[in-house]
Amino acid sequence: MRHFTLGDFDFALPDELIAQHPAAERSGSRLLDGTGPTPVDRVFRDLPGLLREGDLLVFNDTQVVKARLFGEKPTGGKLELLVERVLGEREVVAHMKVSKKPPPGTELRMDGGFTATLLGRWPQDDGPLFRFAFSDDPYRLMEQHGHVPLPPYITHADSEEDARRYQTVFAKNPGAVAAPTAALHFDEAVLAALDARGVQRASVTLHVGAGTFQPVKTEDIAQHRMHSEWYEVPQATQQAIAQLRARGGRLVAVGTTTVRTLESWARSGQASGDTDIFITPGFAFREVDLLLTNFHLPKSTLLMLVSAFAGYEHAMDLYRHAVESRYRFFSYGDAMLLART
Repeated sequence: MRHFTLGDFDFALPDELIAQHPAAERSGSRLLDGTGPTPVDRVFRDLPGLLREGDLLVFNDTQVVKARLFGEKPTGGKLELLVERVLGEREVVAHMKVSKKPPPGTELRMDGGFTATLLGRWPQDDGPLFRFAFSDDPYRLMEQHGHVPLPPYITHADSEEDARRYQTVFAKNPGAVAAPTAALHFDEAVLAALDARGVQRASVTLHVGAGTFQPVKTEDIAQHRMHSEWYEVPQATQQAIAQLRARGGRLVAVGTTTVRTLESWARSGQASGDTDIFITPGFAFREVDLLLTNFHLPKSTLLMLVSAFAGYEHAMDLYRHAVESRYRFFSYGDAMLLART
Protein backbone atom coordinates (compact mmCIF):
# COMPACT_ATOMS: atom_id res chain seq x y z
CA MET A 1 0.00 0.00 0.00
CA ARG A 2 1.42 3.36 -1.02
CA HIS A 3 2.16 5.79 1.78
CA PHE A 4 0.35 9.05 1.00
CA THR A 5 1.44 12.46 2.20
CA LEU A 6 -0.36 15.80 2.25
CA GLY A 7 1.35 16.93 -0.95
CA ASP A 8 -0.25 14.04 -2.86
CA PHE A 9 -3.60 15.80 -2.51
CA ASP A 10 -2.57 19.20 -3.77
CA PHE A 11 -3.62 20.61 -7.14
CA ALA A 12 -3.61 23.99 -8.86
CA LEU A 13 -7.02 25.65 -8.82
CA PRO A 14 -7.59 29.05 -10.48
CA ASP A 15 -9.49 31.43 -8.20
CA GLU A 16 -12.11 32.08 -10.86
CA LEU A 17 -13.28 28.44 -10.64
CA ILE A 18 -14.34 28.86 -7.01
CA ALA A 19 -18.10 29.37 -7.27
CA GLN A 20 -19.27 32.44 -5.37
CA HIS A 21 -22.97 32.00 -6.17
CA PRO A 22 -25.19 29.01 -6.96
CA ALA A 23 -26.24 28.10 -10.49
CA ALA A 24 -29.44 29.77 -11.71
CA GLU A 25 -31.26 26.44 -11.26
CA ARG A 26 -30.31 23.78 -8.73
CA SER A 27 -30.31 20.97 -11.30
CA GLY A 28 -28.71 23.19 -13.94
CA SER A 29 -25.25 22.56 -12.49
CA ARG A 30 -22.80 20.42 -14.42
CA LEU A 31 -22.25 16.78 -13.51
CA LEU A 32 -18.98 14.98 -14.19
CA ASP A 33 -19.71 11.28 -14.67
CA GLY A 34 -16.63 9.56 -13.31
CA THR A 35 -18.13 6.07 -12.96
CA GLY A 36 -16.24 4.76 -15.98
CA PRO A 37 -12.58 4.88 -17.04
CA THR A 38 -13.15 8.03 -19.12
CA PRO A 39 -14.85 11.15 -17.73
CA VAL A 40 -18.16 12.18 -19.32
CA ASP A 41 -19.45 15.76 -19.08
CA ARG A 42 -23.16 15.97 -18.27
CA VAL A 43 -25.66 18.24 -16.52
CA PHE A 44 -27.09 17.38 -13.13
CA ARG A 45 -30.59 16.68 -14.36
CA ASP A 46 -29.09 13.69 -16.24
CA LEU A 47 -28.55 11.93 -12.90
CA PRO A 48 -31.74 9.79 -12.89
CA GLY A 49 -30.69 8.23 -16.20
CA LEU A 50 -27.39 7.10 -14.63
CA LEU A 51 -29.15 5.16 -11.87
CA ARG A 52 -31.15 1.93 -11.92
CA GLU A 53 -34.52 0.82 -10.65
CA GLY A 54 -34.01 -0.48 -7.14
CA ASP A 55 -31.02 1.72 -6.32
CA LEU A 56 -31.23 3.60 -3.00
CA LEU A 57 -30.21 7.25 -2.69
CA VAL A 58 -29.29 8.22 0.87
CA PHE A 59 -29.37 11.93 1.70
CA ASN A 60 -28.20 13.94 4.70
CA ASP A 61 -31.30 15.79 5.91
CA THR A 62 -29.50 18.18 8.25
CA GLN A 63 -30.64 21.80 8.19
CA VAL A 64 -28.16 24.67 8.17
CA VAL A 65 -28.82 27.13 10.99
CA LYS A 66 -27.94 30.84 10.91
CA ALA A 67 -25.06 30.12 13.23
CA ARG A 68 -22.94 33.26 12.73
CA LEU A 69 -23.69 35.86 15.43
CA PHE A 70 -22.10 39.24 16.13
CA GLY A 71 -21.81 41.18 19.35
CA GLU A 72 -19.43 42.95 21.72
CA LYS A 73 -17.70 42.59 25.06
CA PRO A 74 -18.55 44.87 28.01
CA THR A 75 -15.48 46.89 27.00
CA GLY A 76 -16.99 47.52 23.55
CA GLY A 77 -14.63 45.18 21.70
CA LYS A 78 -16.33 43.50 18.74
CA LEU A 79 -16.63 39.73 18.48
CA GLU A 80 -18.12 36.99 16.35
CA LEU A 81 -19.53 33.63 17.43
CA LEU A 82 -20.05 30.63 15.17
CA VAL A 83 -22.34 28.20 16.98
CA GLU A 84 -21.07 24.67 16.43
CA ARG A 85 -23.57 22.75 18.55
CA VAL A 86 -26.60 23.32 20.78
CA LEU A 87 -26.03 21.41 24.02
CA GLY A 88 -29.23 21.95 25.91
CA GLU A 89 -32.14 24.28 26.48
CA ARG A 90 -30.02 27.44 26.31
CA GLU A 91 -26.40 26.27 26.18
CA VAL A 92 -24.30 26.19 23.03
CA VAL A 93 -20.75 25.44 21.95
CA ALA A 94 -19.21 27.98 19.59
CA HIS A 95 -16.06 29.25 17.94
CA MET A 96 -15.22 32.78 19.14
CA LYS A 97 -13.38 35.33 17.03
CA VAL A 98 -12.24 38.25 19.18
CA SER A 99 -9.05 40.26 19.70
CA LYS A 100 -8.70 39.24 23.37
CA LYS A 101 -10.65 36.38 24.94
CA PRO A 102 -12.85 37.49 27.86
CA PRO A 103 -12.74 35.51 31.13
CA PRO A 104 -15.47 32.98 32.08
CA GLY A 105 -18.54 34.65 33.52
CA THR A 106 -18.41 37.55 31.06
CA GLU A 107 -21.82 38.53 29.68
CA LEU A 108 -21.59 39.44 26.01
CA ARG A 109 -24.10 41.78 24.37
CA MET A 110 -25.15 40.27 21.06
CA ASP A 111 -26.68 42.01 18.05
CA GLY A 112 -30.45 41.65 18.34
CA GLY A 113 -30.60 42.44 22.05
CA PHE A 114 -29.85 39.07 23.66
CA THR A 115 -26.89 38.05 25.83
CA ALA A 116 -24.39 35.20 25.75
CA THR A 117 -22.58 34.39 28.99
CA LEU A 118 -19.20 32.68 28.58
CA LEU A 119 -19.07 29.57 30.78
CA GLY A 120 -15.67 28.21 29.77
CA ARG A 121 -13.88 26.18 27.14
CA TRP A 122 -15.15 22.94 25.57
CA PRO A 123 -14.90 19.97 25.55
CA GLN A 124 -12.08 20.26 28.11
CA ASP A 125 -10.65 23.18 30.06
CA ASP A 126 -8.13 23.71 27.26
CA GLY A 127 -10.52 22.78 24.44
CA PRO A 128 -10.66 24.70 21.17
CA LEU A 129 -14.31 25.75 21.50
CA PHE A 130 -16.27 27.82 24.02
CA ARG A 131 -19.45 27.09 25.95
CA PHE A 132 -22.07 29.82 26.34
CA ALA A 133 -25.43 30.27 28.02
CA PHE A 134 -27.83 32.26 25.85
CA SER A 135 -30.61 34.37 27.34
CA ASP A 136 -33.25 32.56 25.25
CA ASP A 137 -33.72 29.52 23.01
CA PRO A 138 -30.62 29.27 20.76
CA TYR A 139 -32.47 28.09 17.67
CA ARG A 140 -34.95 30.95 17.89
CA LEU A 141 -32.19 33.52 18.46
CA MET A 142 -30.13 32.22 15.53
CA GLU A 143 -33.12 32.26 13.20
CA GLN A 144 -34.02 35.82 14.19
CA HIS A 145 -30.57 37.42 14.53
CA GLY A 146 -28.04 35.08 12.94
CA HIS A 147 -26.35 35.02 9.56
CA VAL A 148 -25.90 32.15 7.11
CA PRO A 149 -22.46 30.64 7.93
CA LEU A 150 -21.04 30.77 4.42
CA PRO A 151 -17.71 28.94 3.88
CA PRO A 152 -14.49 30.96 4.22
CA TYR A 153 -13.83 30.88 0.47
CA ILE A 154 -17.13 32.65 -0.35
CA THR A 155 -16.28 36.31 -0.15
CA HIS A 156 -19.65 38.10 -0.09
CA ALA A 157 -21.83 38.76 2.95
CA ASP A 158 -24.78 36.41 3.30
CA SER A 159 -27.95 37.39 1.43
CA GLU A 160 -31.53 36.24 0.95
CA GLU A 161 -30.29 34.10 -1.94
CA ASP A 162 -27.88 32.34 0.42
CA ALA A 163 -30.59 31.77 3.02
CA ARG A 164 -32.58 29.94 0.33
CA ARG A 165 -29.90 28.21 -1.72
CA TYR A 166 -27.34 27.22 0.96
CA GLN A 167 -29.98 24.75 2.12
CA THR A 168 -31.30 21.53 0.58
CA VAL A 169 -34.95 21.24 -0.45
CA PHE A 170 -35.45 18.42 2.08
CA ALA A 171 -33.55 19.87 5.09
CA LYS A 172 -35.50 19.18 8.28
CA ASN A 173 -33.20 18.60 11.28
CA PRO A 174 -31.53 21.89 12.37
CA GLY A 175 -27.96 21.77 13.57
CA ALA A 176 -25.44 22.15 10.72
CA VAL A 177 -23.11 25.10 10.19
CA ALA A 178 -22.26 23.97 6.65
CA ALA A 179 -24.51 22.52 3.97
CA PRO A 180 -24.25 18.94 2.68
CA THR A 181 -23.41 20.50 -0.66
CA ALA A 182 -23.86 17.55 -3.03
CA ALA A 183 -27.54 17.59 -2.13
CA LEU A 184 -27.96 21.27 -3.07
CA HIS A 185 -28.39 20.23 -6.73
CA PHE A 186 -31.63 18.33 -6.16
CA ASP A 187 -34.93 19.99 -7.00
CA GLU A 188 -38.49 18.69 -7.24
CA ALA A 189 -38.13 17.85 -10.94
CA VAL A 190 -35.07 15.65 -10.36
CA LEU A 191 -36.70 13.98 -7.35
CA ALA A 192 -39.80 13.24 -9.44
CA ALA A 193 -37.66 11.76 -12.23
CA LEU A 194 -35.89 9.54 -9.70
CA ASP A 195 -39.24 8.33 -8.36
CA ALA A 196 -40.46 7.59 -11.90
CA ARG A 197 -37.33 5.51 -12.55
CA GLY A 198 -37.89 3.44 -9.41
CA VAL A 199 -34.94 4.83 -7.47
CA GLN A 200 -35.69 4.79 -3.77
CA ARG A 201 -34.73 7.37 -1.15
CA ALA A 202 -33.74 7.36 2.51
CA SER A 203 -32.02 9.80 4.83
CA VAL A 204 -29.49 10.06 7.61
CA THR A 205 -28.52 13.08 9.69
CA LEU A 206 -25.03 14.42 10.24
CA HIS A 207 -24.76 17.94 11.59
CA VAL A 208 -21.86 19.31 9.57
CA GLY A 209 -19.44 21.30 11.72
CA ALA A 210 -17.06 24.11 10.87
CA GLY A 211 -14.27 21.57 11.21
CA THR A 212 -15.13 20.37 7.72
CA PHE A 213 -13.08 23.36 6.51
CA GLN A 214 -10.21 22.69 8.94
CA PRO A 215 -6.96 22.39 6.96
CA VAL A 216 -4.66 19.41 7.32
CA LYS A 217 -1.39 20.80 8.68
CA THR A 218 0.75 17.66 8.95
CA GLU A 219 2.61 16.30 5.92
CA ASP A 220 2.07 12.81 7.38
CA ILE A 221 -1.72 12.65 7.04
CA ALA A 222 -1.90 9.85 9.61
CA GLN A 223 -1.08 12.46 12.28
CA HIS A 224 -4.13 14.58 11.44
CA ARG A 225 -6.92 14.52 14.02
CA MET A 226 -10.43 14.85 12.67
CA HIS A 227 -13.13 17.03 14.19
CA SER A 228 -16.15 15.32 15.73
CA GLU A 229 -19.72 15.56 14.38
CA TRP A 230 -23.03 14.13 15.58
CA TYR A 231 -24.88 11.64 13.34
CA GLU A 232 -27.94 9.41 13.29
CA VAL A 233 -29.04 6.53 11.06
CA PRO A 234 -32.82 6.16 11.60
CA GLN A 235 -34.39 2.73 11.91
CA ALA A 236 -36.34 3.27 8.67
CA THR A 237 -33.07 3.87 6.81
CA GLN A 238 -31.49 0.78 8.33
CA GLN A 239 -34.45 -1.25 7.07
CA ALA A 240 -34.26 0.35 3.61
CA ILE A 241 -30.56 -0.61 3.38
CA ALA A 242 -31.28 -4.19 4.48
CA GLN A 243 -33.96 -4.45 1.79
CA LEU A 244 -31.56 -2.95 -0.76
CA ARG A 245 -28.95 -5.61 -0.01
CA ALA A 246 -31.58 -8.34 -0.27
CA ARG A 247 -32.56 -7.26 -3.78
CA GLY A 248 -29.01 -6.58 -4.92
CA GLY A 249 -29.36 -2.83 -5.54
CA ARG A 250 -26.71 -0.14 -5.17
CA LEU A 251 -26.43 2.33 -2.30
CA VAL A 252 -25.77 5.84 -3.63
CA ALA A 253 -24.47 8.22 -0.96
CA VAL A 254 -25.30 11.86 -1.61
CA GLY A 255 -22.27 13.67 -0.24
CA THR A 256 -19.24 12.86 1.87
CA THR A 257 -21.20 13.50 5.08
CA THR A 258 -23.54 10.64 4.17
CA VAL A 259 -20.53 8.41 3.53
CA ARG A 260 -19.02 9.28 6.90
CA THR A 261 -22.34 8.59 8.62
CA LEU A 262 -22.96 5.21 7.01
CA GLU A 263 -19.39 3.98 7.38
CA SER A 264 -19.30 5.11 11.03
CA TRP A 265 -22.49 3.15 11.69
CA ALA A 266 -21.10 0.09 9.86
CA ARG A 267 -17.94 0.08 11.98
CA SER A 268 -19.30 0.99 15.39
CA GLY A 269 -22.73 -0.60 15.26
CA GLN A 270 -24.00 2.63 16.83
CA ALA A 271 -26.96 4.17 15.02
CA SER A 272 -26.31 7.58 16.58
CA GLY A 273 -23.49 9.38 18.32
CA ASP A 274 -20.36 11.33 17.53
CA THR A 275 -17.95 10.38 14.79
CA ASP A 276 -14.43 11.53 13.97
CA ILE A 277 -13.89 8.94 11.23
CA PHE A 278 -11.01 9.82 8.89
CA ILE A 279 -11.23 8.11 5.50
CA THR A 280 -8.03 7.96 3.45
CA PRO A 281 -6.77 5.66 0.65
CA GLY A 282 -6.72 2.07 1.85
CA PHE A 283 -10.02 2.41 3.72
CA ALA A 284 -12.35 -0.59 3.27
CA PHE A 285 -15.85 0.70 2.51
CA ARG A 286 -18.71 -1.47 3.77
CA GLU A 287 -21.88 0.36 2.77
CA VAL A 288 -21.51 2.81 -0.12
CA ASP A 289 -21.43 1.71 -3.80
CA LEU A 290 -21.74 5.09 -5.60
CA LEU A 291 -20.90 8.58 -4.39
CA LEU A 292 -22.32 11.87 -5.57
CA THR A 293 -20.11 14.73 -4.41
CA ASN A 294 -19.02 18.28 -5.17
CA PHE A 295 -15.39 19.22 -5.88
CA HIS A 296 -13.31 19.77 -2.75
CA LEU A 297 -10.44 21.89 -1.48
CA PRO A 298 -6.85 20.94 -2.28
CA LYS A 299 -5.20 19.01 0.59
CA SER A 300 -8.57 18.51 2.30
CA THR A 301 -9.82 15.48 4.20
CA LEU A 302 -12.75 15.37 1.77
CA LEU A 303 -10.45 15.01 -1.24
CA MET A 304 -8.72 12.19 0.65
CA LEU A 305 -12.10 10.49 1.15
CA VAL A 306 -12.93 10.80 -2.56
CA SER A 307 -9.52 9.36 -3.47
CA ALA A 308 -10.09 6.45 -1.10
CA PHE A 309 -13.47 5.75 -2.67
CA ALA A 310 -12.73 6.07 -6.39
CA GLY A 311 -9.01 5.29 -6.35
CA TYR A 312 -6.30 7.91 -6.01
CA GLU A 313 -5.11 8.05 -9.64
CA HIS A 314 -8.65 8.07 -11.04
CA ALA A 315 -9.80 10.77 -8.62
CA MET A 316 -6.88 13.06 -9.38
CA ASP A 317 -7.35 12.52 -13.13
CA LEU A 318 -10.99 13.59 -12.73
CA TYR A 319 -9.91 16.71 -10.84
CA ARG A 320 -7.46 17.59 -13.61
CA HIS A 321 -10.26 17.15 -16.15
CA ALA A 322 -12.58 19.32 -14.04
CA VAL A 323 -10.05 22.16 -13.90
CA GLU A 324 -9.29 21.95 -17.63
CA SER A 325 -13.02 21.84 -18.46
CA ARG A 326 -13.77 24.83 -16.20
CA TYR A 327 -16.07 23.09 -13.75
CA ARG A 328 -17.16 25.22 -10.80
CA PHE A 329 -15.67 24.20 -7.45
CA PHE A 330 -16.70 23.88 -3.80
CA SER A 331 -20.03 24.48 -2.06
CA TYR A 332 -21.86 26.34 -4.82
CA GLY A 333 -20.03 24.44 -7.55
CA ASP A 334 -20.74 21.46 -9.77
CA ALA A 335 -21.02 17.77 -8.91
CA MET A 336 -19.36 14.48 -9.72
CA LEU A 337 -20.64 10.86 -9.66
CA LEU A 338 -18.15 8.15 -8.67
CA ALA A 339 -18.16 4.36 -8.38
CA ARG A 340 -16.33 2.55 -5.60
CA THR A 341 -13.15 0.84 -6.69
